[in-house]
Amino acid sequence: MTTGPAPSDPIAALAVLGDESRRRLLDFVRRARHPVTREEASAAVGISRKLAAFHLDKLVASGLLQARHGGHGPRRVGRAPKVYEPSPHAVSLSLPPRRHELLASLLTEALTAQKPGESPQEASVRVARERGEALGAGTGAGDINATLESLGFEPADAGGGRTVLHNCPFHPVAAQAPDLICGMNRAFLCGYLAASGHTGTTAVLTAHDDTCCVELHTGR
Repeated sequence: MTTGPAPSDPIAALAVLGDESRRRLLDFVRRARHPVTREEASAAVGISRKLAAFHLDKLVASGLLQARHGGHGPRRVGRAPKVYEPSPHAVSLSLPPRRHELLASLLTEALTAQKPGESPQEASVRVARERGEALGAGTGAGDINATLESLGFEPADAGGGRTVLHNCPFHPVAAQAPDLICGMNRAFLCGYLAASGHTGTTAVLTAHDDTCCVELHTGR
């Protein structure tokens, strides 16, 4: 199987769909429910086989489709025809960045792994810290800001050892249940900082109207 890469840049992946033919090809392949040959795709969209192949391979390169040789259409130069299928990777884009899938995963794990005598909120905070510890153990003592950027927090130096997180990846859910979600957020970041070796930096709940509810304080 020749698969396209998992889209690491959703904006770049979705920019490929600026062409109408590619949008129509992607829609056809996704709805076909079977591997699609270039001939089938070109006939469905009404473009030449050569142009369909060009656009289909662009969709594979962007990670929106995957391809392999193994179809049942007419063979060319002794090889089974190339066929295209939907990529198993999801592509989503949110500006500002949101990580609702992470929050849903944390809440689901807390619900299913709640210990005897542990309240739902206690289980949620514990699971969030454990997940942060797992992240920290994997990243090690690397650049804190790079990790925070990858999670969508948009950190900025506010002076005096303070790092303000200008975006909350869990908004707007955090606004609906701030005690629960902000507590989980802080626990997640505390776990990450401790496990990654950044023991001189702490995550502190700090009320803000337009930024994340957590700040990082270093050397304070």
